[in-house]
Amino acid sequence: MIGRLTGTLQEKNPPQILLDVQGVGYEVDVPMSTFYNLPALHEKVVLHTHFVVREDAQLLYGFATQEERVAFRQLLKISGVGPKLALSVLSGLSLAELAQAVASKEAGRLTKIPGVGKKTAERLLLELQGKFVVAALSGGAAASVTASADNDIANALIALGYSEKEADWAAKQLPKDVDVSGGIRQALKLLSKG
Repeated sequence: MIGRLTGTLQEKNPPQILLDVQGVGYEVDVPMSTFYNLPALHEKVVLHTHFVVREDAQLLYGFATQEERVAFRQLLKISGVGPKLALSVLSGLSLAELAQAVASKEAGRLTKIPGVGKKTAERLLLELQGKFVVAALSGGAAASVTASADNDIANALIALGYSEKEADWAAKQLPKDVDVSGGIRQALKLLSKG
């Protein structure tokens, strides 16, 4: 619903900031990686956001880069990982460090993050294997756009009733420069053949 905010930084109280967007103050929780890169108070800030609506609260999470937001959303898909823990993971490790820990299956690096025990670390390693690693390591805009398009295509397929495994497989078979709507059509053709 709220995908990006551009406004003036009014307050910094880690991990929360107050962003004034044309007279409306948004309280936004950010990972420490974003927090450390914020400008001085009363400067302009652009944040990629993720909006969470719960029965008892409406929460807004902000990220300096699109890649951080993609990683946050991947973390939220993991059973037992909520927004608070996902923010903690992104505060404890940079995207490159997290990608490296996942690739080399280093549970020890993850257990150093507050709130991440041995079982959670093992689940993170298992679930994140091959997910956002490419976008985090390359750091290129093209790679993040491709990862984002693949993610959108896979999510659309899941919404249509395909399993996550089938959706991920189909998204990986598509050409790298495919747009989302064209990719969904091609993926559906692939899945109907299989």
